[in-house]
Amino acid sequence: MTDFSGHDANNTDTWWRGAVIYQIYPRSFCDANQDGIGDLQGIISKLDYIHSLNVDAIWISPFFTSPMKDFGYDVSNYREVDPIFGQLDDFKELLRQAHARNIKVIIDQVLSHTSDQHPWFVESRQDKNNAKADWYVWQDPLGDGTPPTNWQSVFGGSSWQWDSRRQQYYLHNFLVSQPDLNFHNPEVQQQMLEEMQFWLDLGVDGFRLDTVNYYFHDDQLRNNPGLRQDRRKLFNPYDFQSHLYDKNRPQSIAYTQRMRHLLNQYQARMLMGEIGDKNAEKMMQDYTGGQNKLHTAYSFRLLNEEFGAQYFADVIAQQETLLTDGWPSWAFSNHDITRVLSRWGDRFEQQDKLVKTLLAFLFCLRGSVCLYQGEELGLPEATLTFEQLQDPWGITFWPEFKGRDGCRTPMPWDSNAPNAGFTDASPWLPVAQSHYPLAVQTQTQAPDSTLNFTRQFLAFRKTQAALICGDIHQINADGELLSFRRVDDTMVLQCLFWFSDQPRQITKTGNILSQSDTLVIENDQLTFKGPGYVIFQETPVQPADTQ
Repeated sequence: MTDFSGHDANNTDTWWRGAVIYQIYPRSFCDANQDGIGDLQGIISKLDYIHSLNVDAIWISPFFTSPMKDFGYDVSNYREVDPIFGQLDDFKELLRQAHARNIKVIIDQVLSHTSDQHPWFVESRQDKNNAKADWYVWQDPLGDGTPPTNWQSVFGGSSWQWDSRRQQYYLHNFLVSQPDLNFHNPEVQQQMLEEMQFWLDLGVDGFRLDTVNYYFHDDQLRNNPGLRQDRRKLFNPYDFQSHLYDKNRPQSIAYTQRMRHLLNQYQARMLMGEIGDKNAEKMMQDYTGGQNKLHTAYSFRLLNEEFGAQYFADVIAQQETLLTDGWPSWAFSNHDITRVLSRWGDRFEQQDKLVKTLLAFLFCLRGSVCLYQGEELGLPEATLTFEQLQDPWGITFWPEFKGRDGCRTPMPWDSNAPNAGFTDASPWLPVAQSHYPLAVQTQTQAPDSTLNFTRQFLAFRKTQAALICGDIHQINADGELLSFRRVDDTMVLQCLFWFSDQPRQITKTGNILSQSDTLVIENDQLTFKGPGYVIFQETPVQPADTQ
């Protein structure tokens, strides 16, 4: 294992190591102008709330000019704010006010593709001889008129779309309205660096890079091999293939070096990558190792249905083995994934106890943490009817896959207000009825709420250098009891997490620094009465393990 215990937690250049990053989906966070859609001024109005969580940074999902076919992940102008979110001056104010509260600001960069309404694509599709003709991936049909490869779109169907003007197909790994940029073109590479530089000059602290492993396609246009039938998701042909050639090309890794070189010209900026693939864990080292590419990439292994102490132990151990000199990041939820309580909570009677246990577990892992809006409230997935869906992915694959809208419904701020205080207008997605009693205003007034637990635990975490940047050792599972040690030069912490409604006795191994209310102490006997956790400081302080 790599030992990061020598890292200086106060080094501002590496503020992102061990940081807790709060993800904001701006459409659904807070609506300041009362049009039913969240906006930048809404985020500004809630910065004191965000500061109260004791997080270190915010990551804001796309707010750039866009026709919103994929709700901002289809950009038509990389340097302007879409009017539904406000103006560029609003973002500048958000930066100023966040920085005044010592909150870093990370923004999404969607570089692999644009909207089909971007001026670049509008020009590119006109003919084969214009200045932008080679800025996108264009190919002639095969002799029988079919697409040039068997590549499939994530959102269903072929990833090639016929264009009658150019009499060619263009590549789109996602929606038809999201044509892929041609990163084999040096002009495109340079242009995207300049788009990033615009925001760096404004003062953003970093970028979350959307679909970073999709930048380059195979220049030989080889077909993807198929997967065994038992490894397929039956509702989506995209999952019938091993994606060797439409993404995951080595040139994408090389391009991140150019990105890193750009960021190194600024002080204390960071790159966090989204690497979506079945083999993403193995790829993370390629994208983050060597101190000259991405600073970190977050794991998808805790964003799925699999659950249990042994599974968690295996995932952590594998990450530590594969990520030799990179820095890990972890998340349980985001804007694309069913909320964690609904994925894992159905097997528990004491779901309110489980939520706090999961948050403590997430905050104790070695690495940086991404906390999705509403996760601090313990929100479950919202249930929507087909008629209420906005997500094109869910609309295509309903009912086998219900899309991403259930995790994107508006934040509940006030249980007594219309639309839970998100807006006075009709919201773009309905507020879930199950979210009203979990609103911020209600939980703030309840000392034992999930919200107050989050605030208190993150305040505690800031006092424990070993949890922020220490090493991790002795990762074990005993039934549903997960344990590991966090170690730095000053302390050794033993962290235990019990993932069961059943009681479980444990052995005290040191001074208790933090514990769940399900841990009952009777003399020297410690018993979990449901899902819970405890953190011991081992005494006396021992040197770090060598294993």
